[in-house]
Formats: sequence, C-alpha cells, structure tokens
Amino acid sequence: MEQRIDPNTQPAYAAGTDPAYIPGLTAPLAVGTPEADQEKTEEPAPEGAVPDDALAEGAPEGSAADSGSEDAKDGEQEEHEKDEKGENGPVFEVSDRRGSITADRDGIRFRLDDQEAEFHWDEVGAVEVKVPRFGRRFTVTVHVSSRRWFNAEVEAAARSSLKAWAEELDVVLDAYFEE
Repeated sequence: MEQRIDPNTQPAYAAGTDPAYIPGLTAPLAVGTPEADQEKTEEPAPEGAVPDDALAEGAPEGSAADSGSEDAKDGEQEEHEKDEKGENGPVFEVSDRRGSITADRDGIRFRLDDQEAEFHWDEVGAVEVKVPRFGRRFTVTVHVSSRRWFNAEVEAAARSSLKAWAEELDVVLDAYFEE
C-alpha cells in the first residue's frame, strides 16, 4: 500500500503511463439484487420489530421473533464454520498501532489505518520479506505482476520477534503459496 501526503486526487491514466489502458473501457459494475439494494437504502429496524409484511399476512408476532432467532443461529454456525476453516492450516498475523499484515488460506491482507488491500493466492506472483539489520520494521512485499508490487510495514515491539515473524510467514507461504 502506498501512502500519499498530497491531496486525494486520482491520476489521469493514459497509454503513456499504462500500456494496458484503453480509452472508454471501464470495469463492469457489480450488479446486486433489488432486495440487496433496497436493504442498503432502508434504515435498520429496531430489535424486536415485526416486519410489515408479517403483520399483513396475519402471522403471529412470536413467529417473526422465532425466525429472527433462527437467523442468529445460522449466523453463529457460519462463524463457527469460518473458524474451523481457519484452524485447518497455519495463519500469520502481526500488527502494530497503525497497520497489520495477515496471511491465511484466503491470501494476504495489508491494513494501514482505514485502508485495506487483499491479495488472493492465485494473483500473487511473489512474496518478499525484509527483516532489517538494525531497527524493528518488518516489511512484506507482494508482487502481483512484473510491474506492480505492494508492501506493508509493521513495527515490532522487540527486535527478537522479527526472526520469529519471518519463520511464521514462511510456514504459511509453504502451506498455501505455490511457486
């Protein structure tokens, strides 16, 4: 991730800066379902509120509350399944006061303040780890293509943890990253 101090202005891309640039060609927008779009615009209902369509159908109020508890149980089961998936293999996670670096079965995630970048293993070309000779900054660089790379730094509490972090990341890379 790159951090800039100048104002938040997007550069104008042209063929001179990006050979893959084609004028007028834009990425397709993600098309959501009408229900999902409507849910985003509506305010969330207070807890225990009965939906209007449930009252119109004449359903008793208890049945609406029961369906809400079933949804909560389903959510807990999904979270439990996600936890089980994470436990199947090694996970690397380090953080400091501003950022974090996470590597797991899904890929590598960098976070710096409110910005986050996620790289899936199928798009990662190479991963570079820099452990400084002096200092406490642990740097991980993800090379996505021959011309693009992103790096993240995390400050360690003690220099002794840097080598342990490098070894832990190597274990995760050996498990998930195919060279």
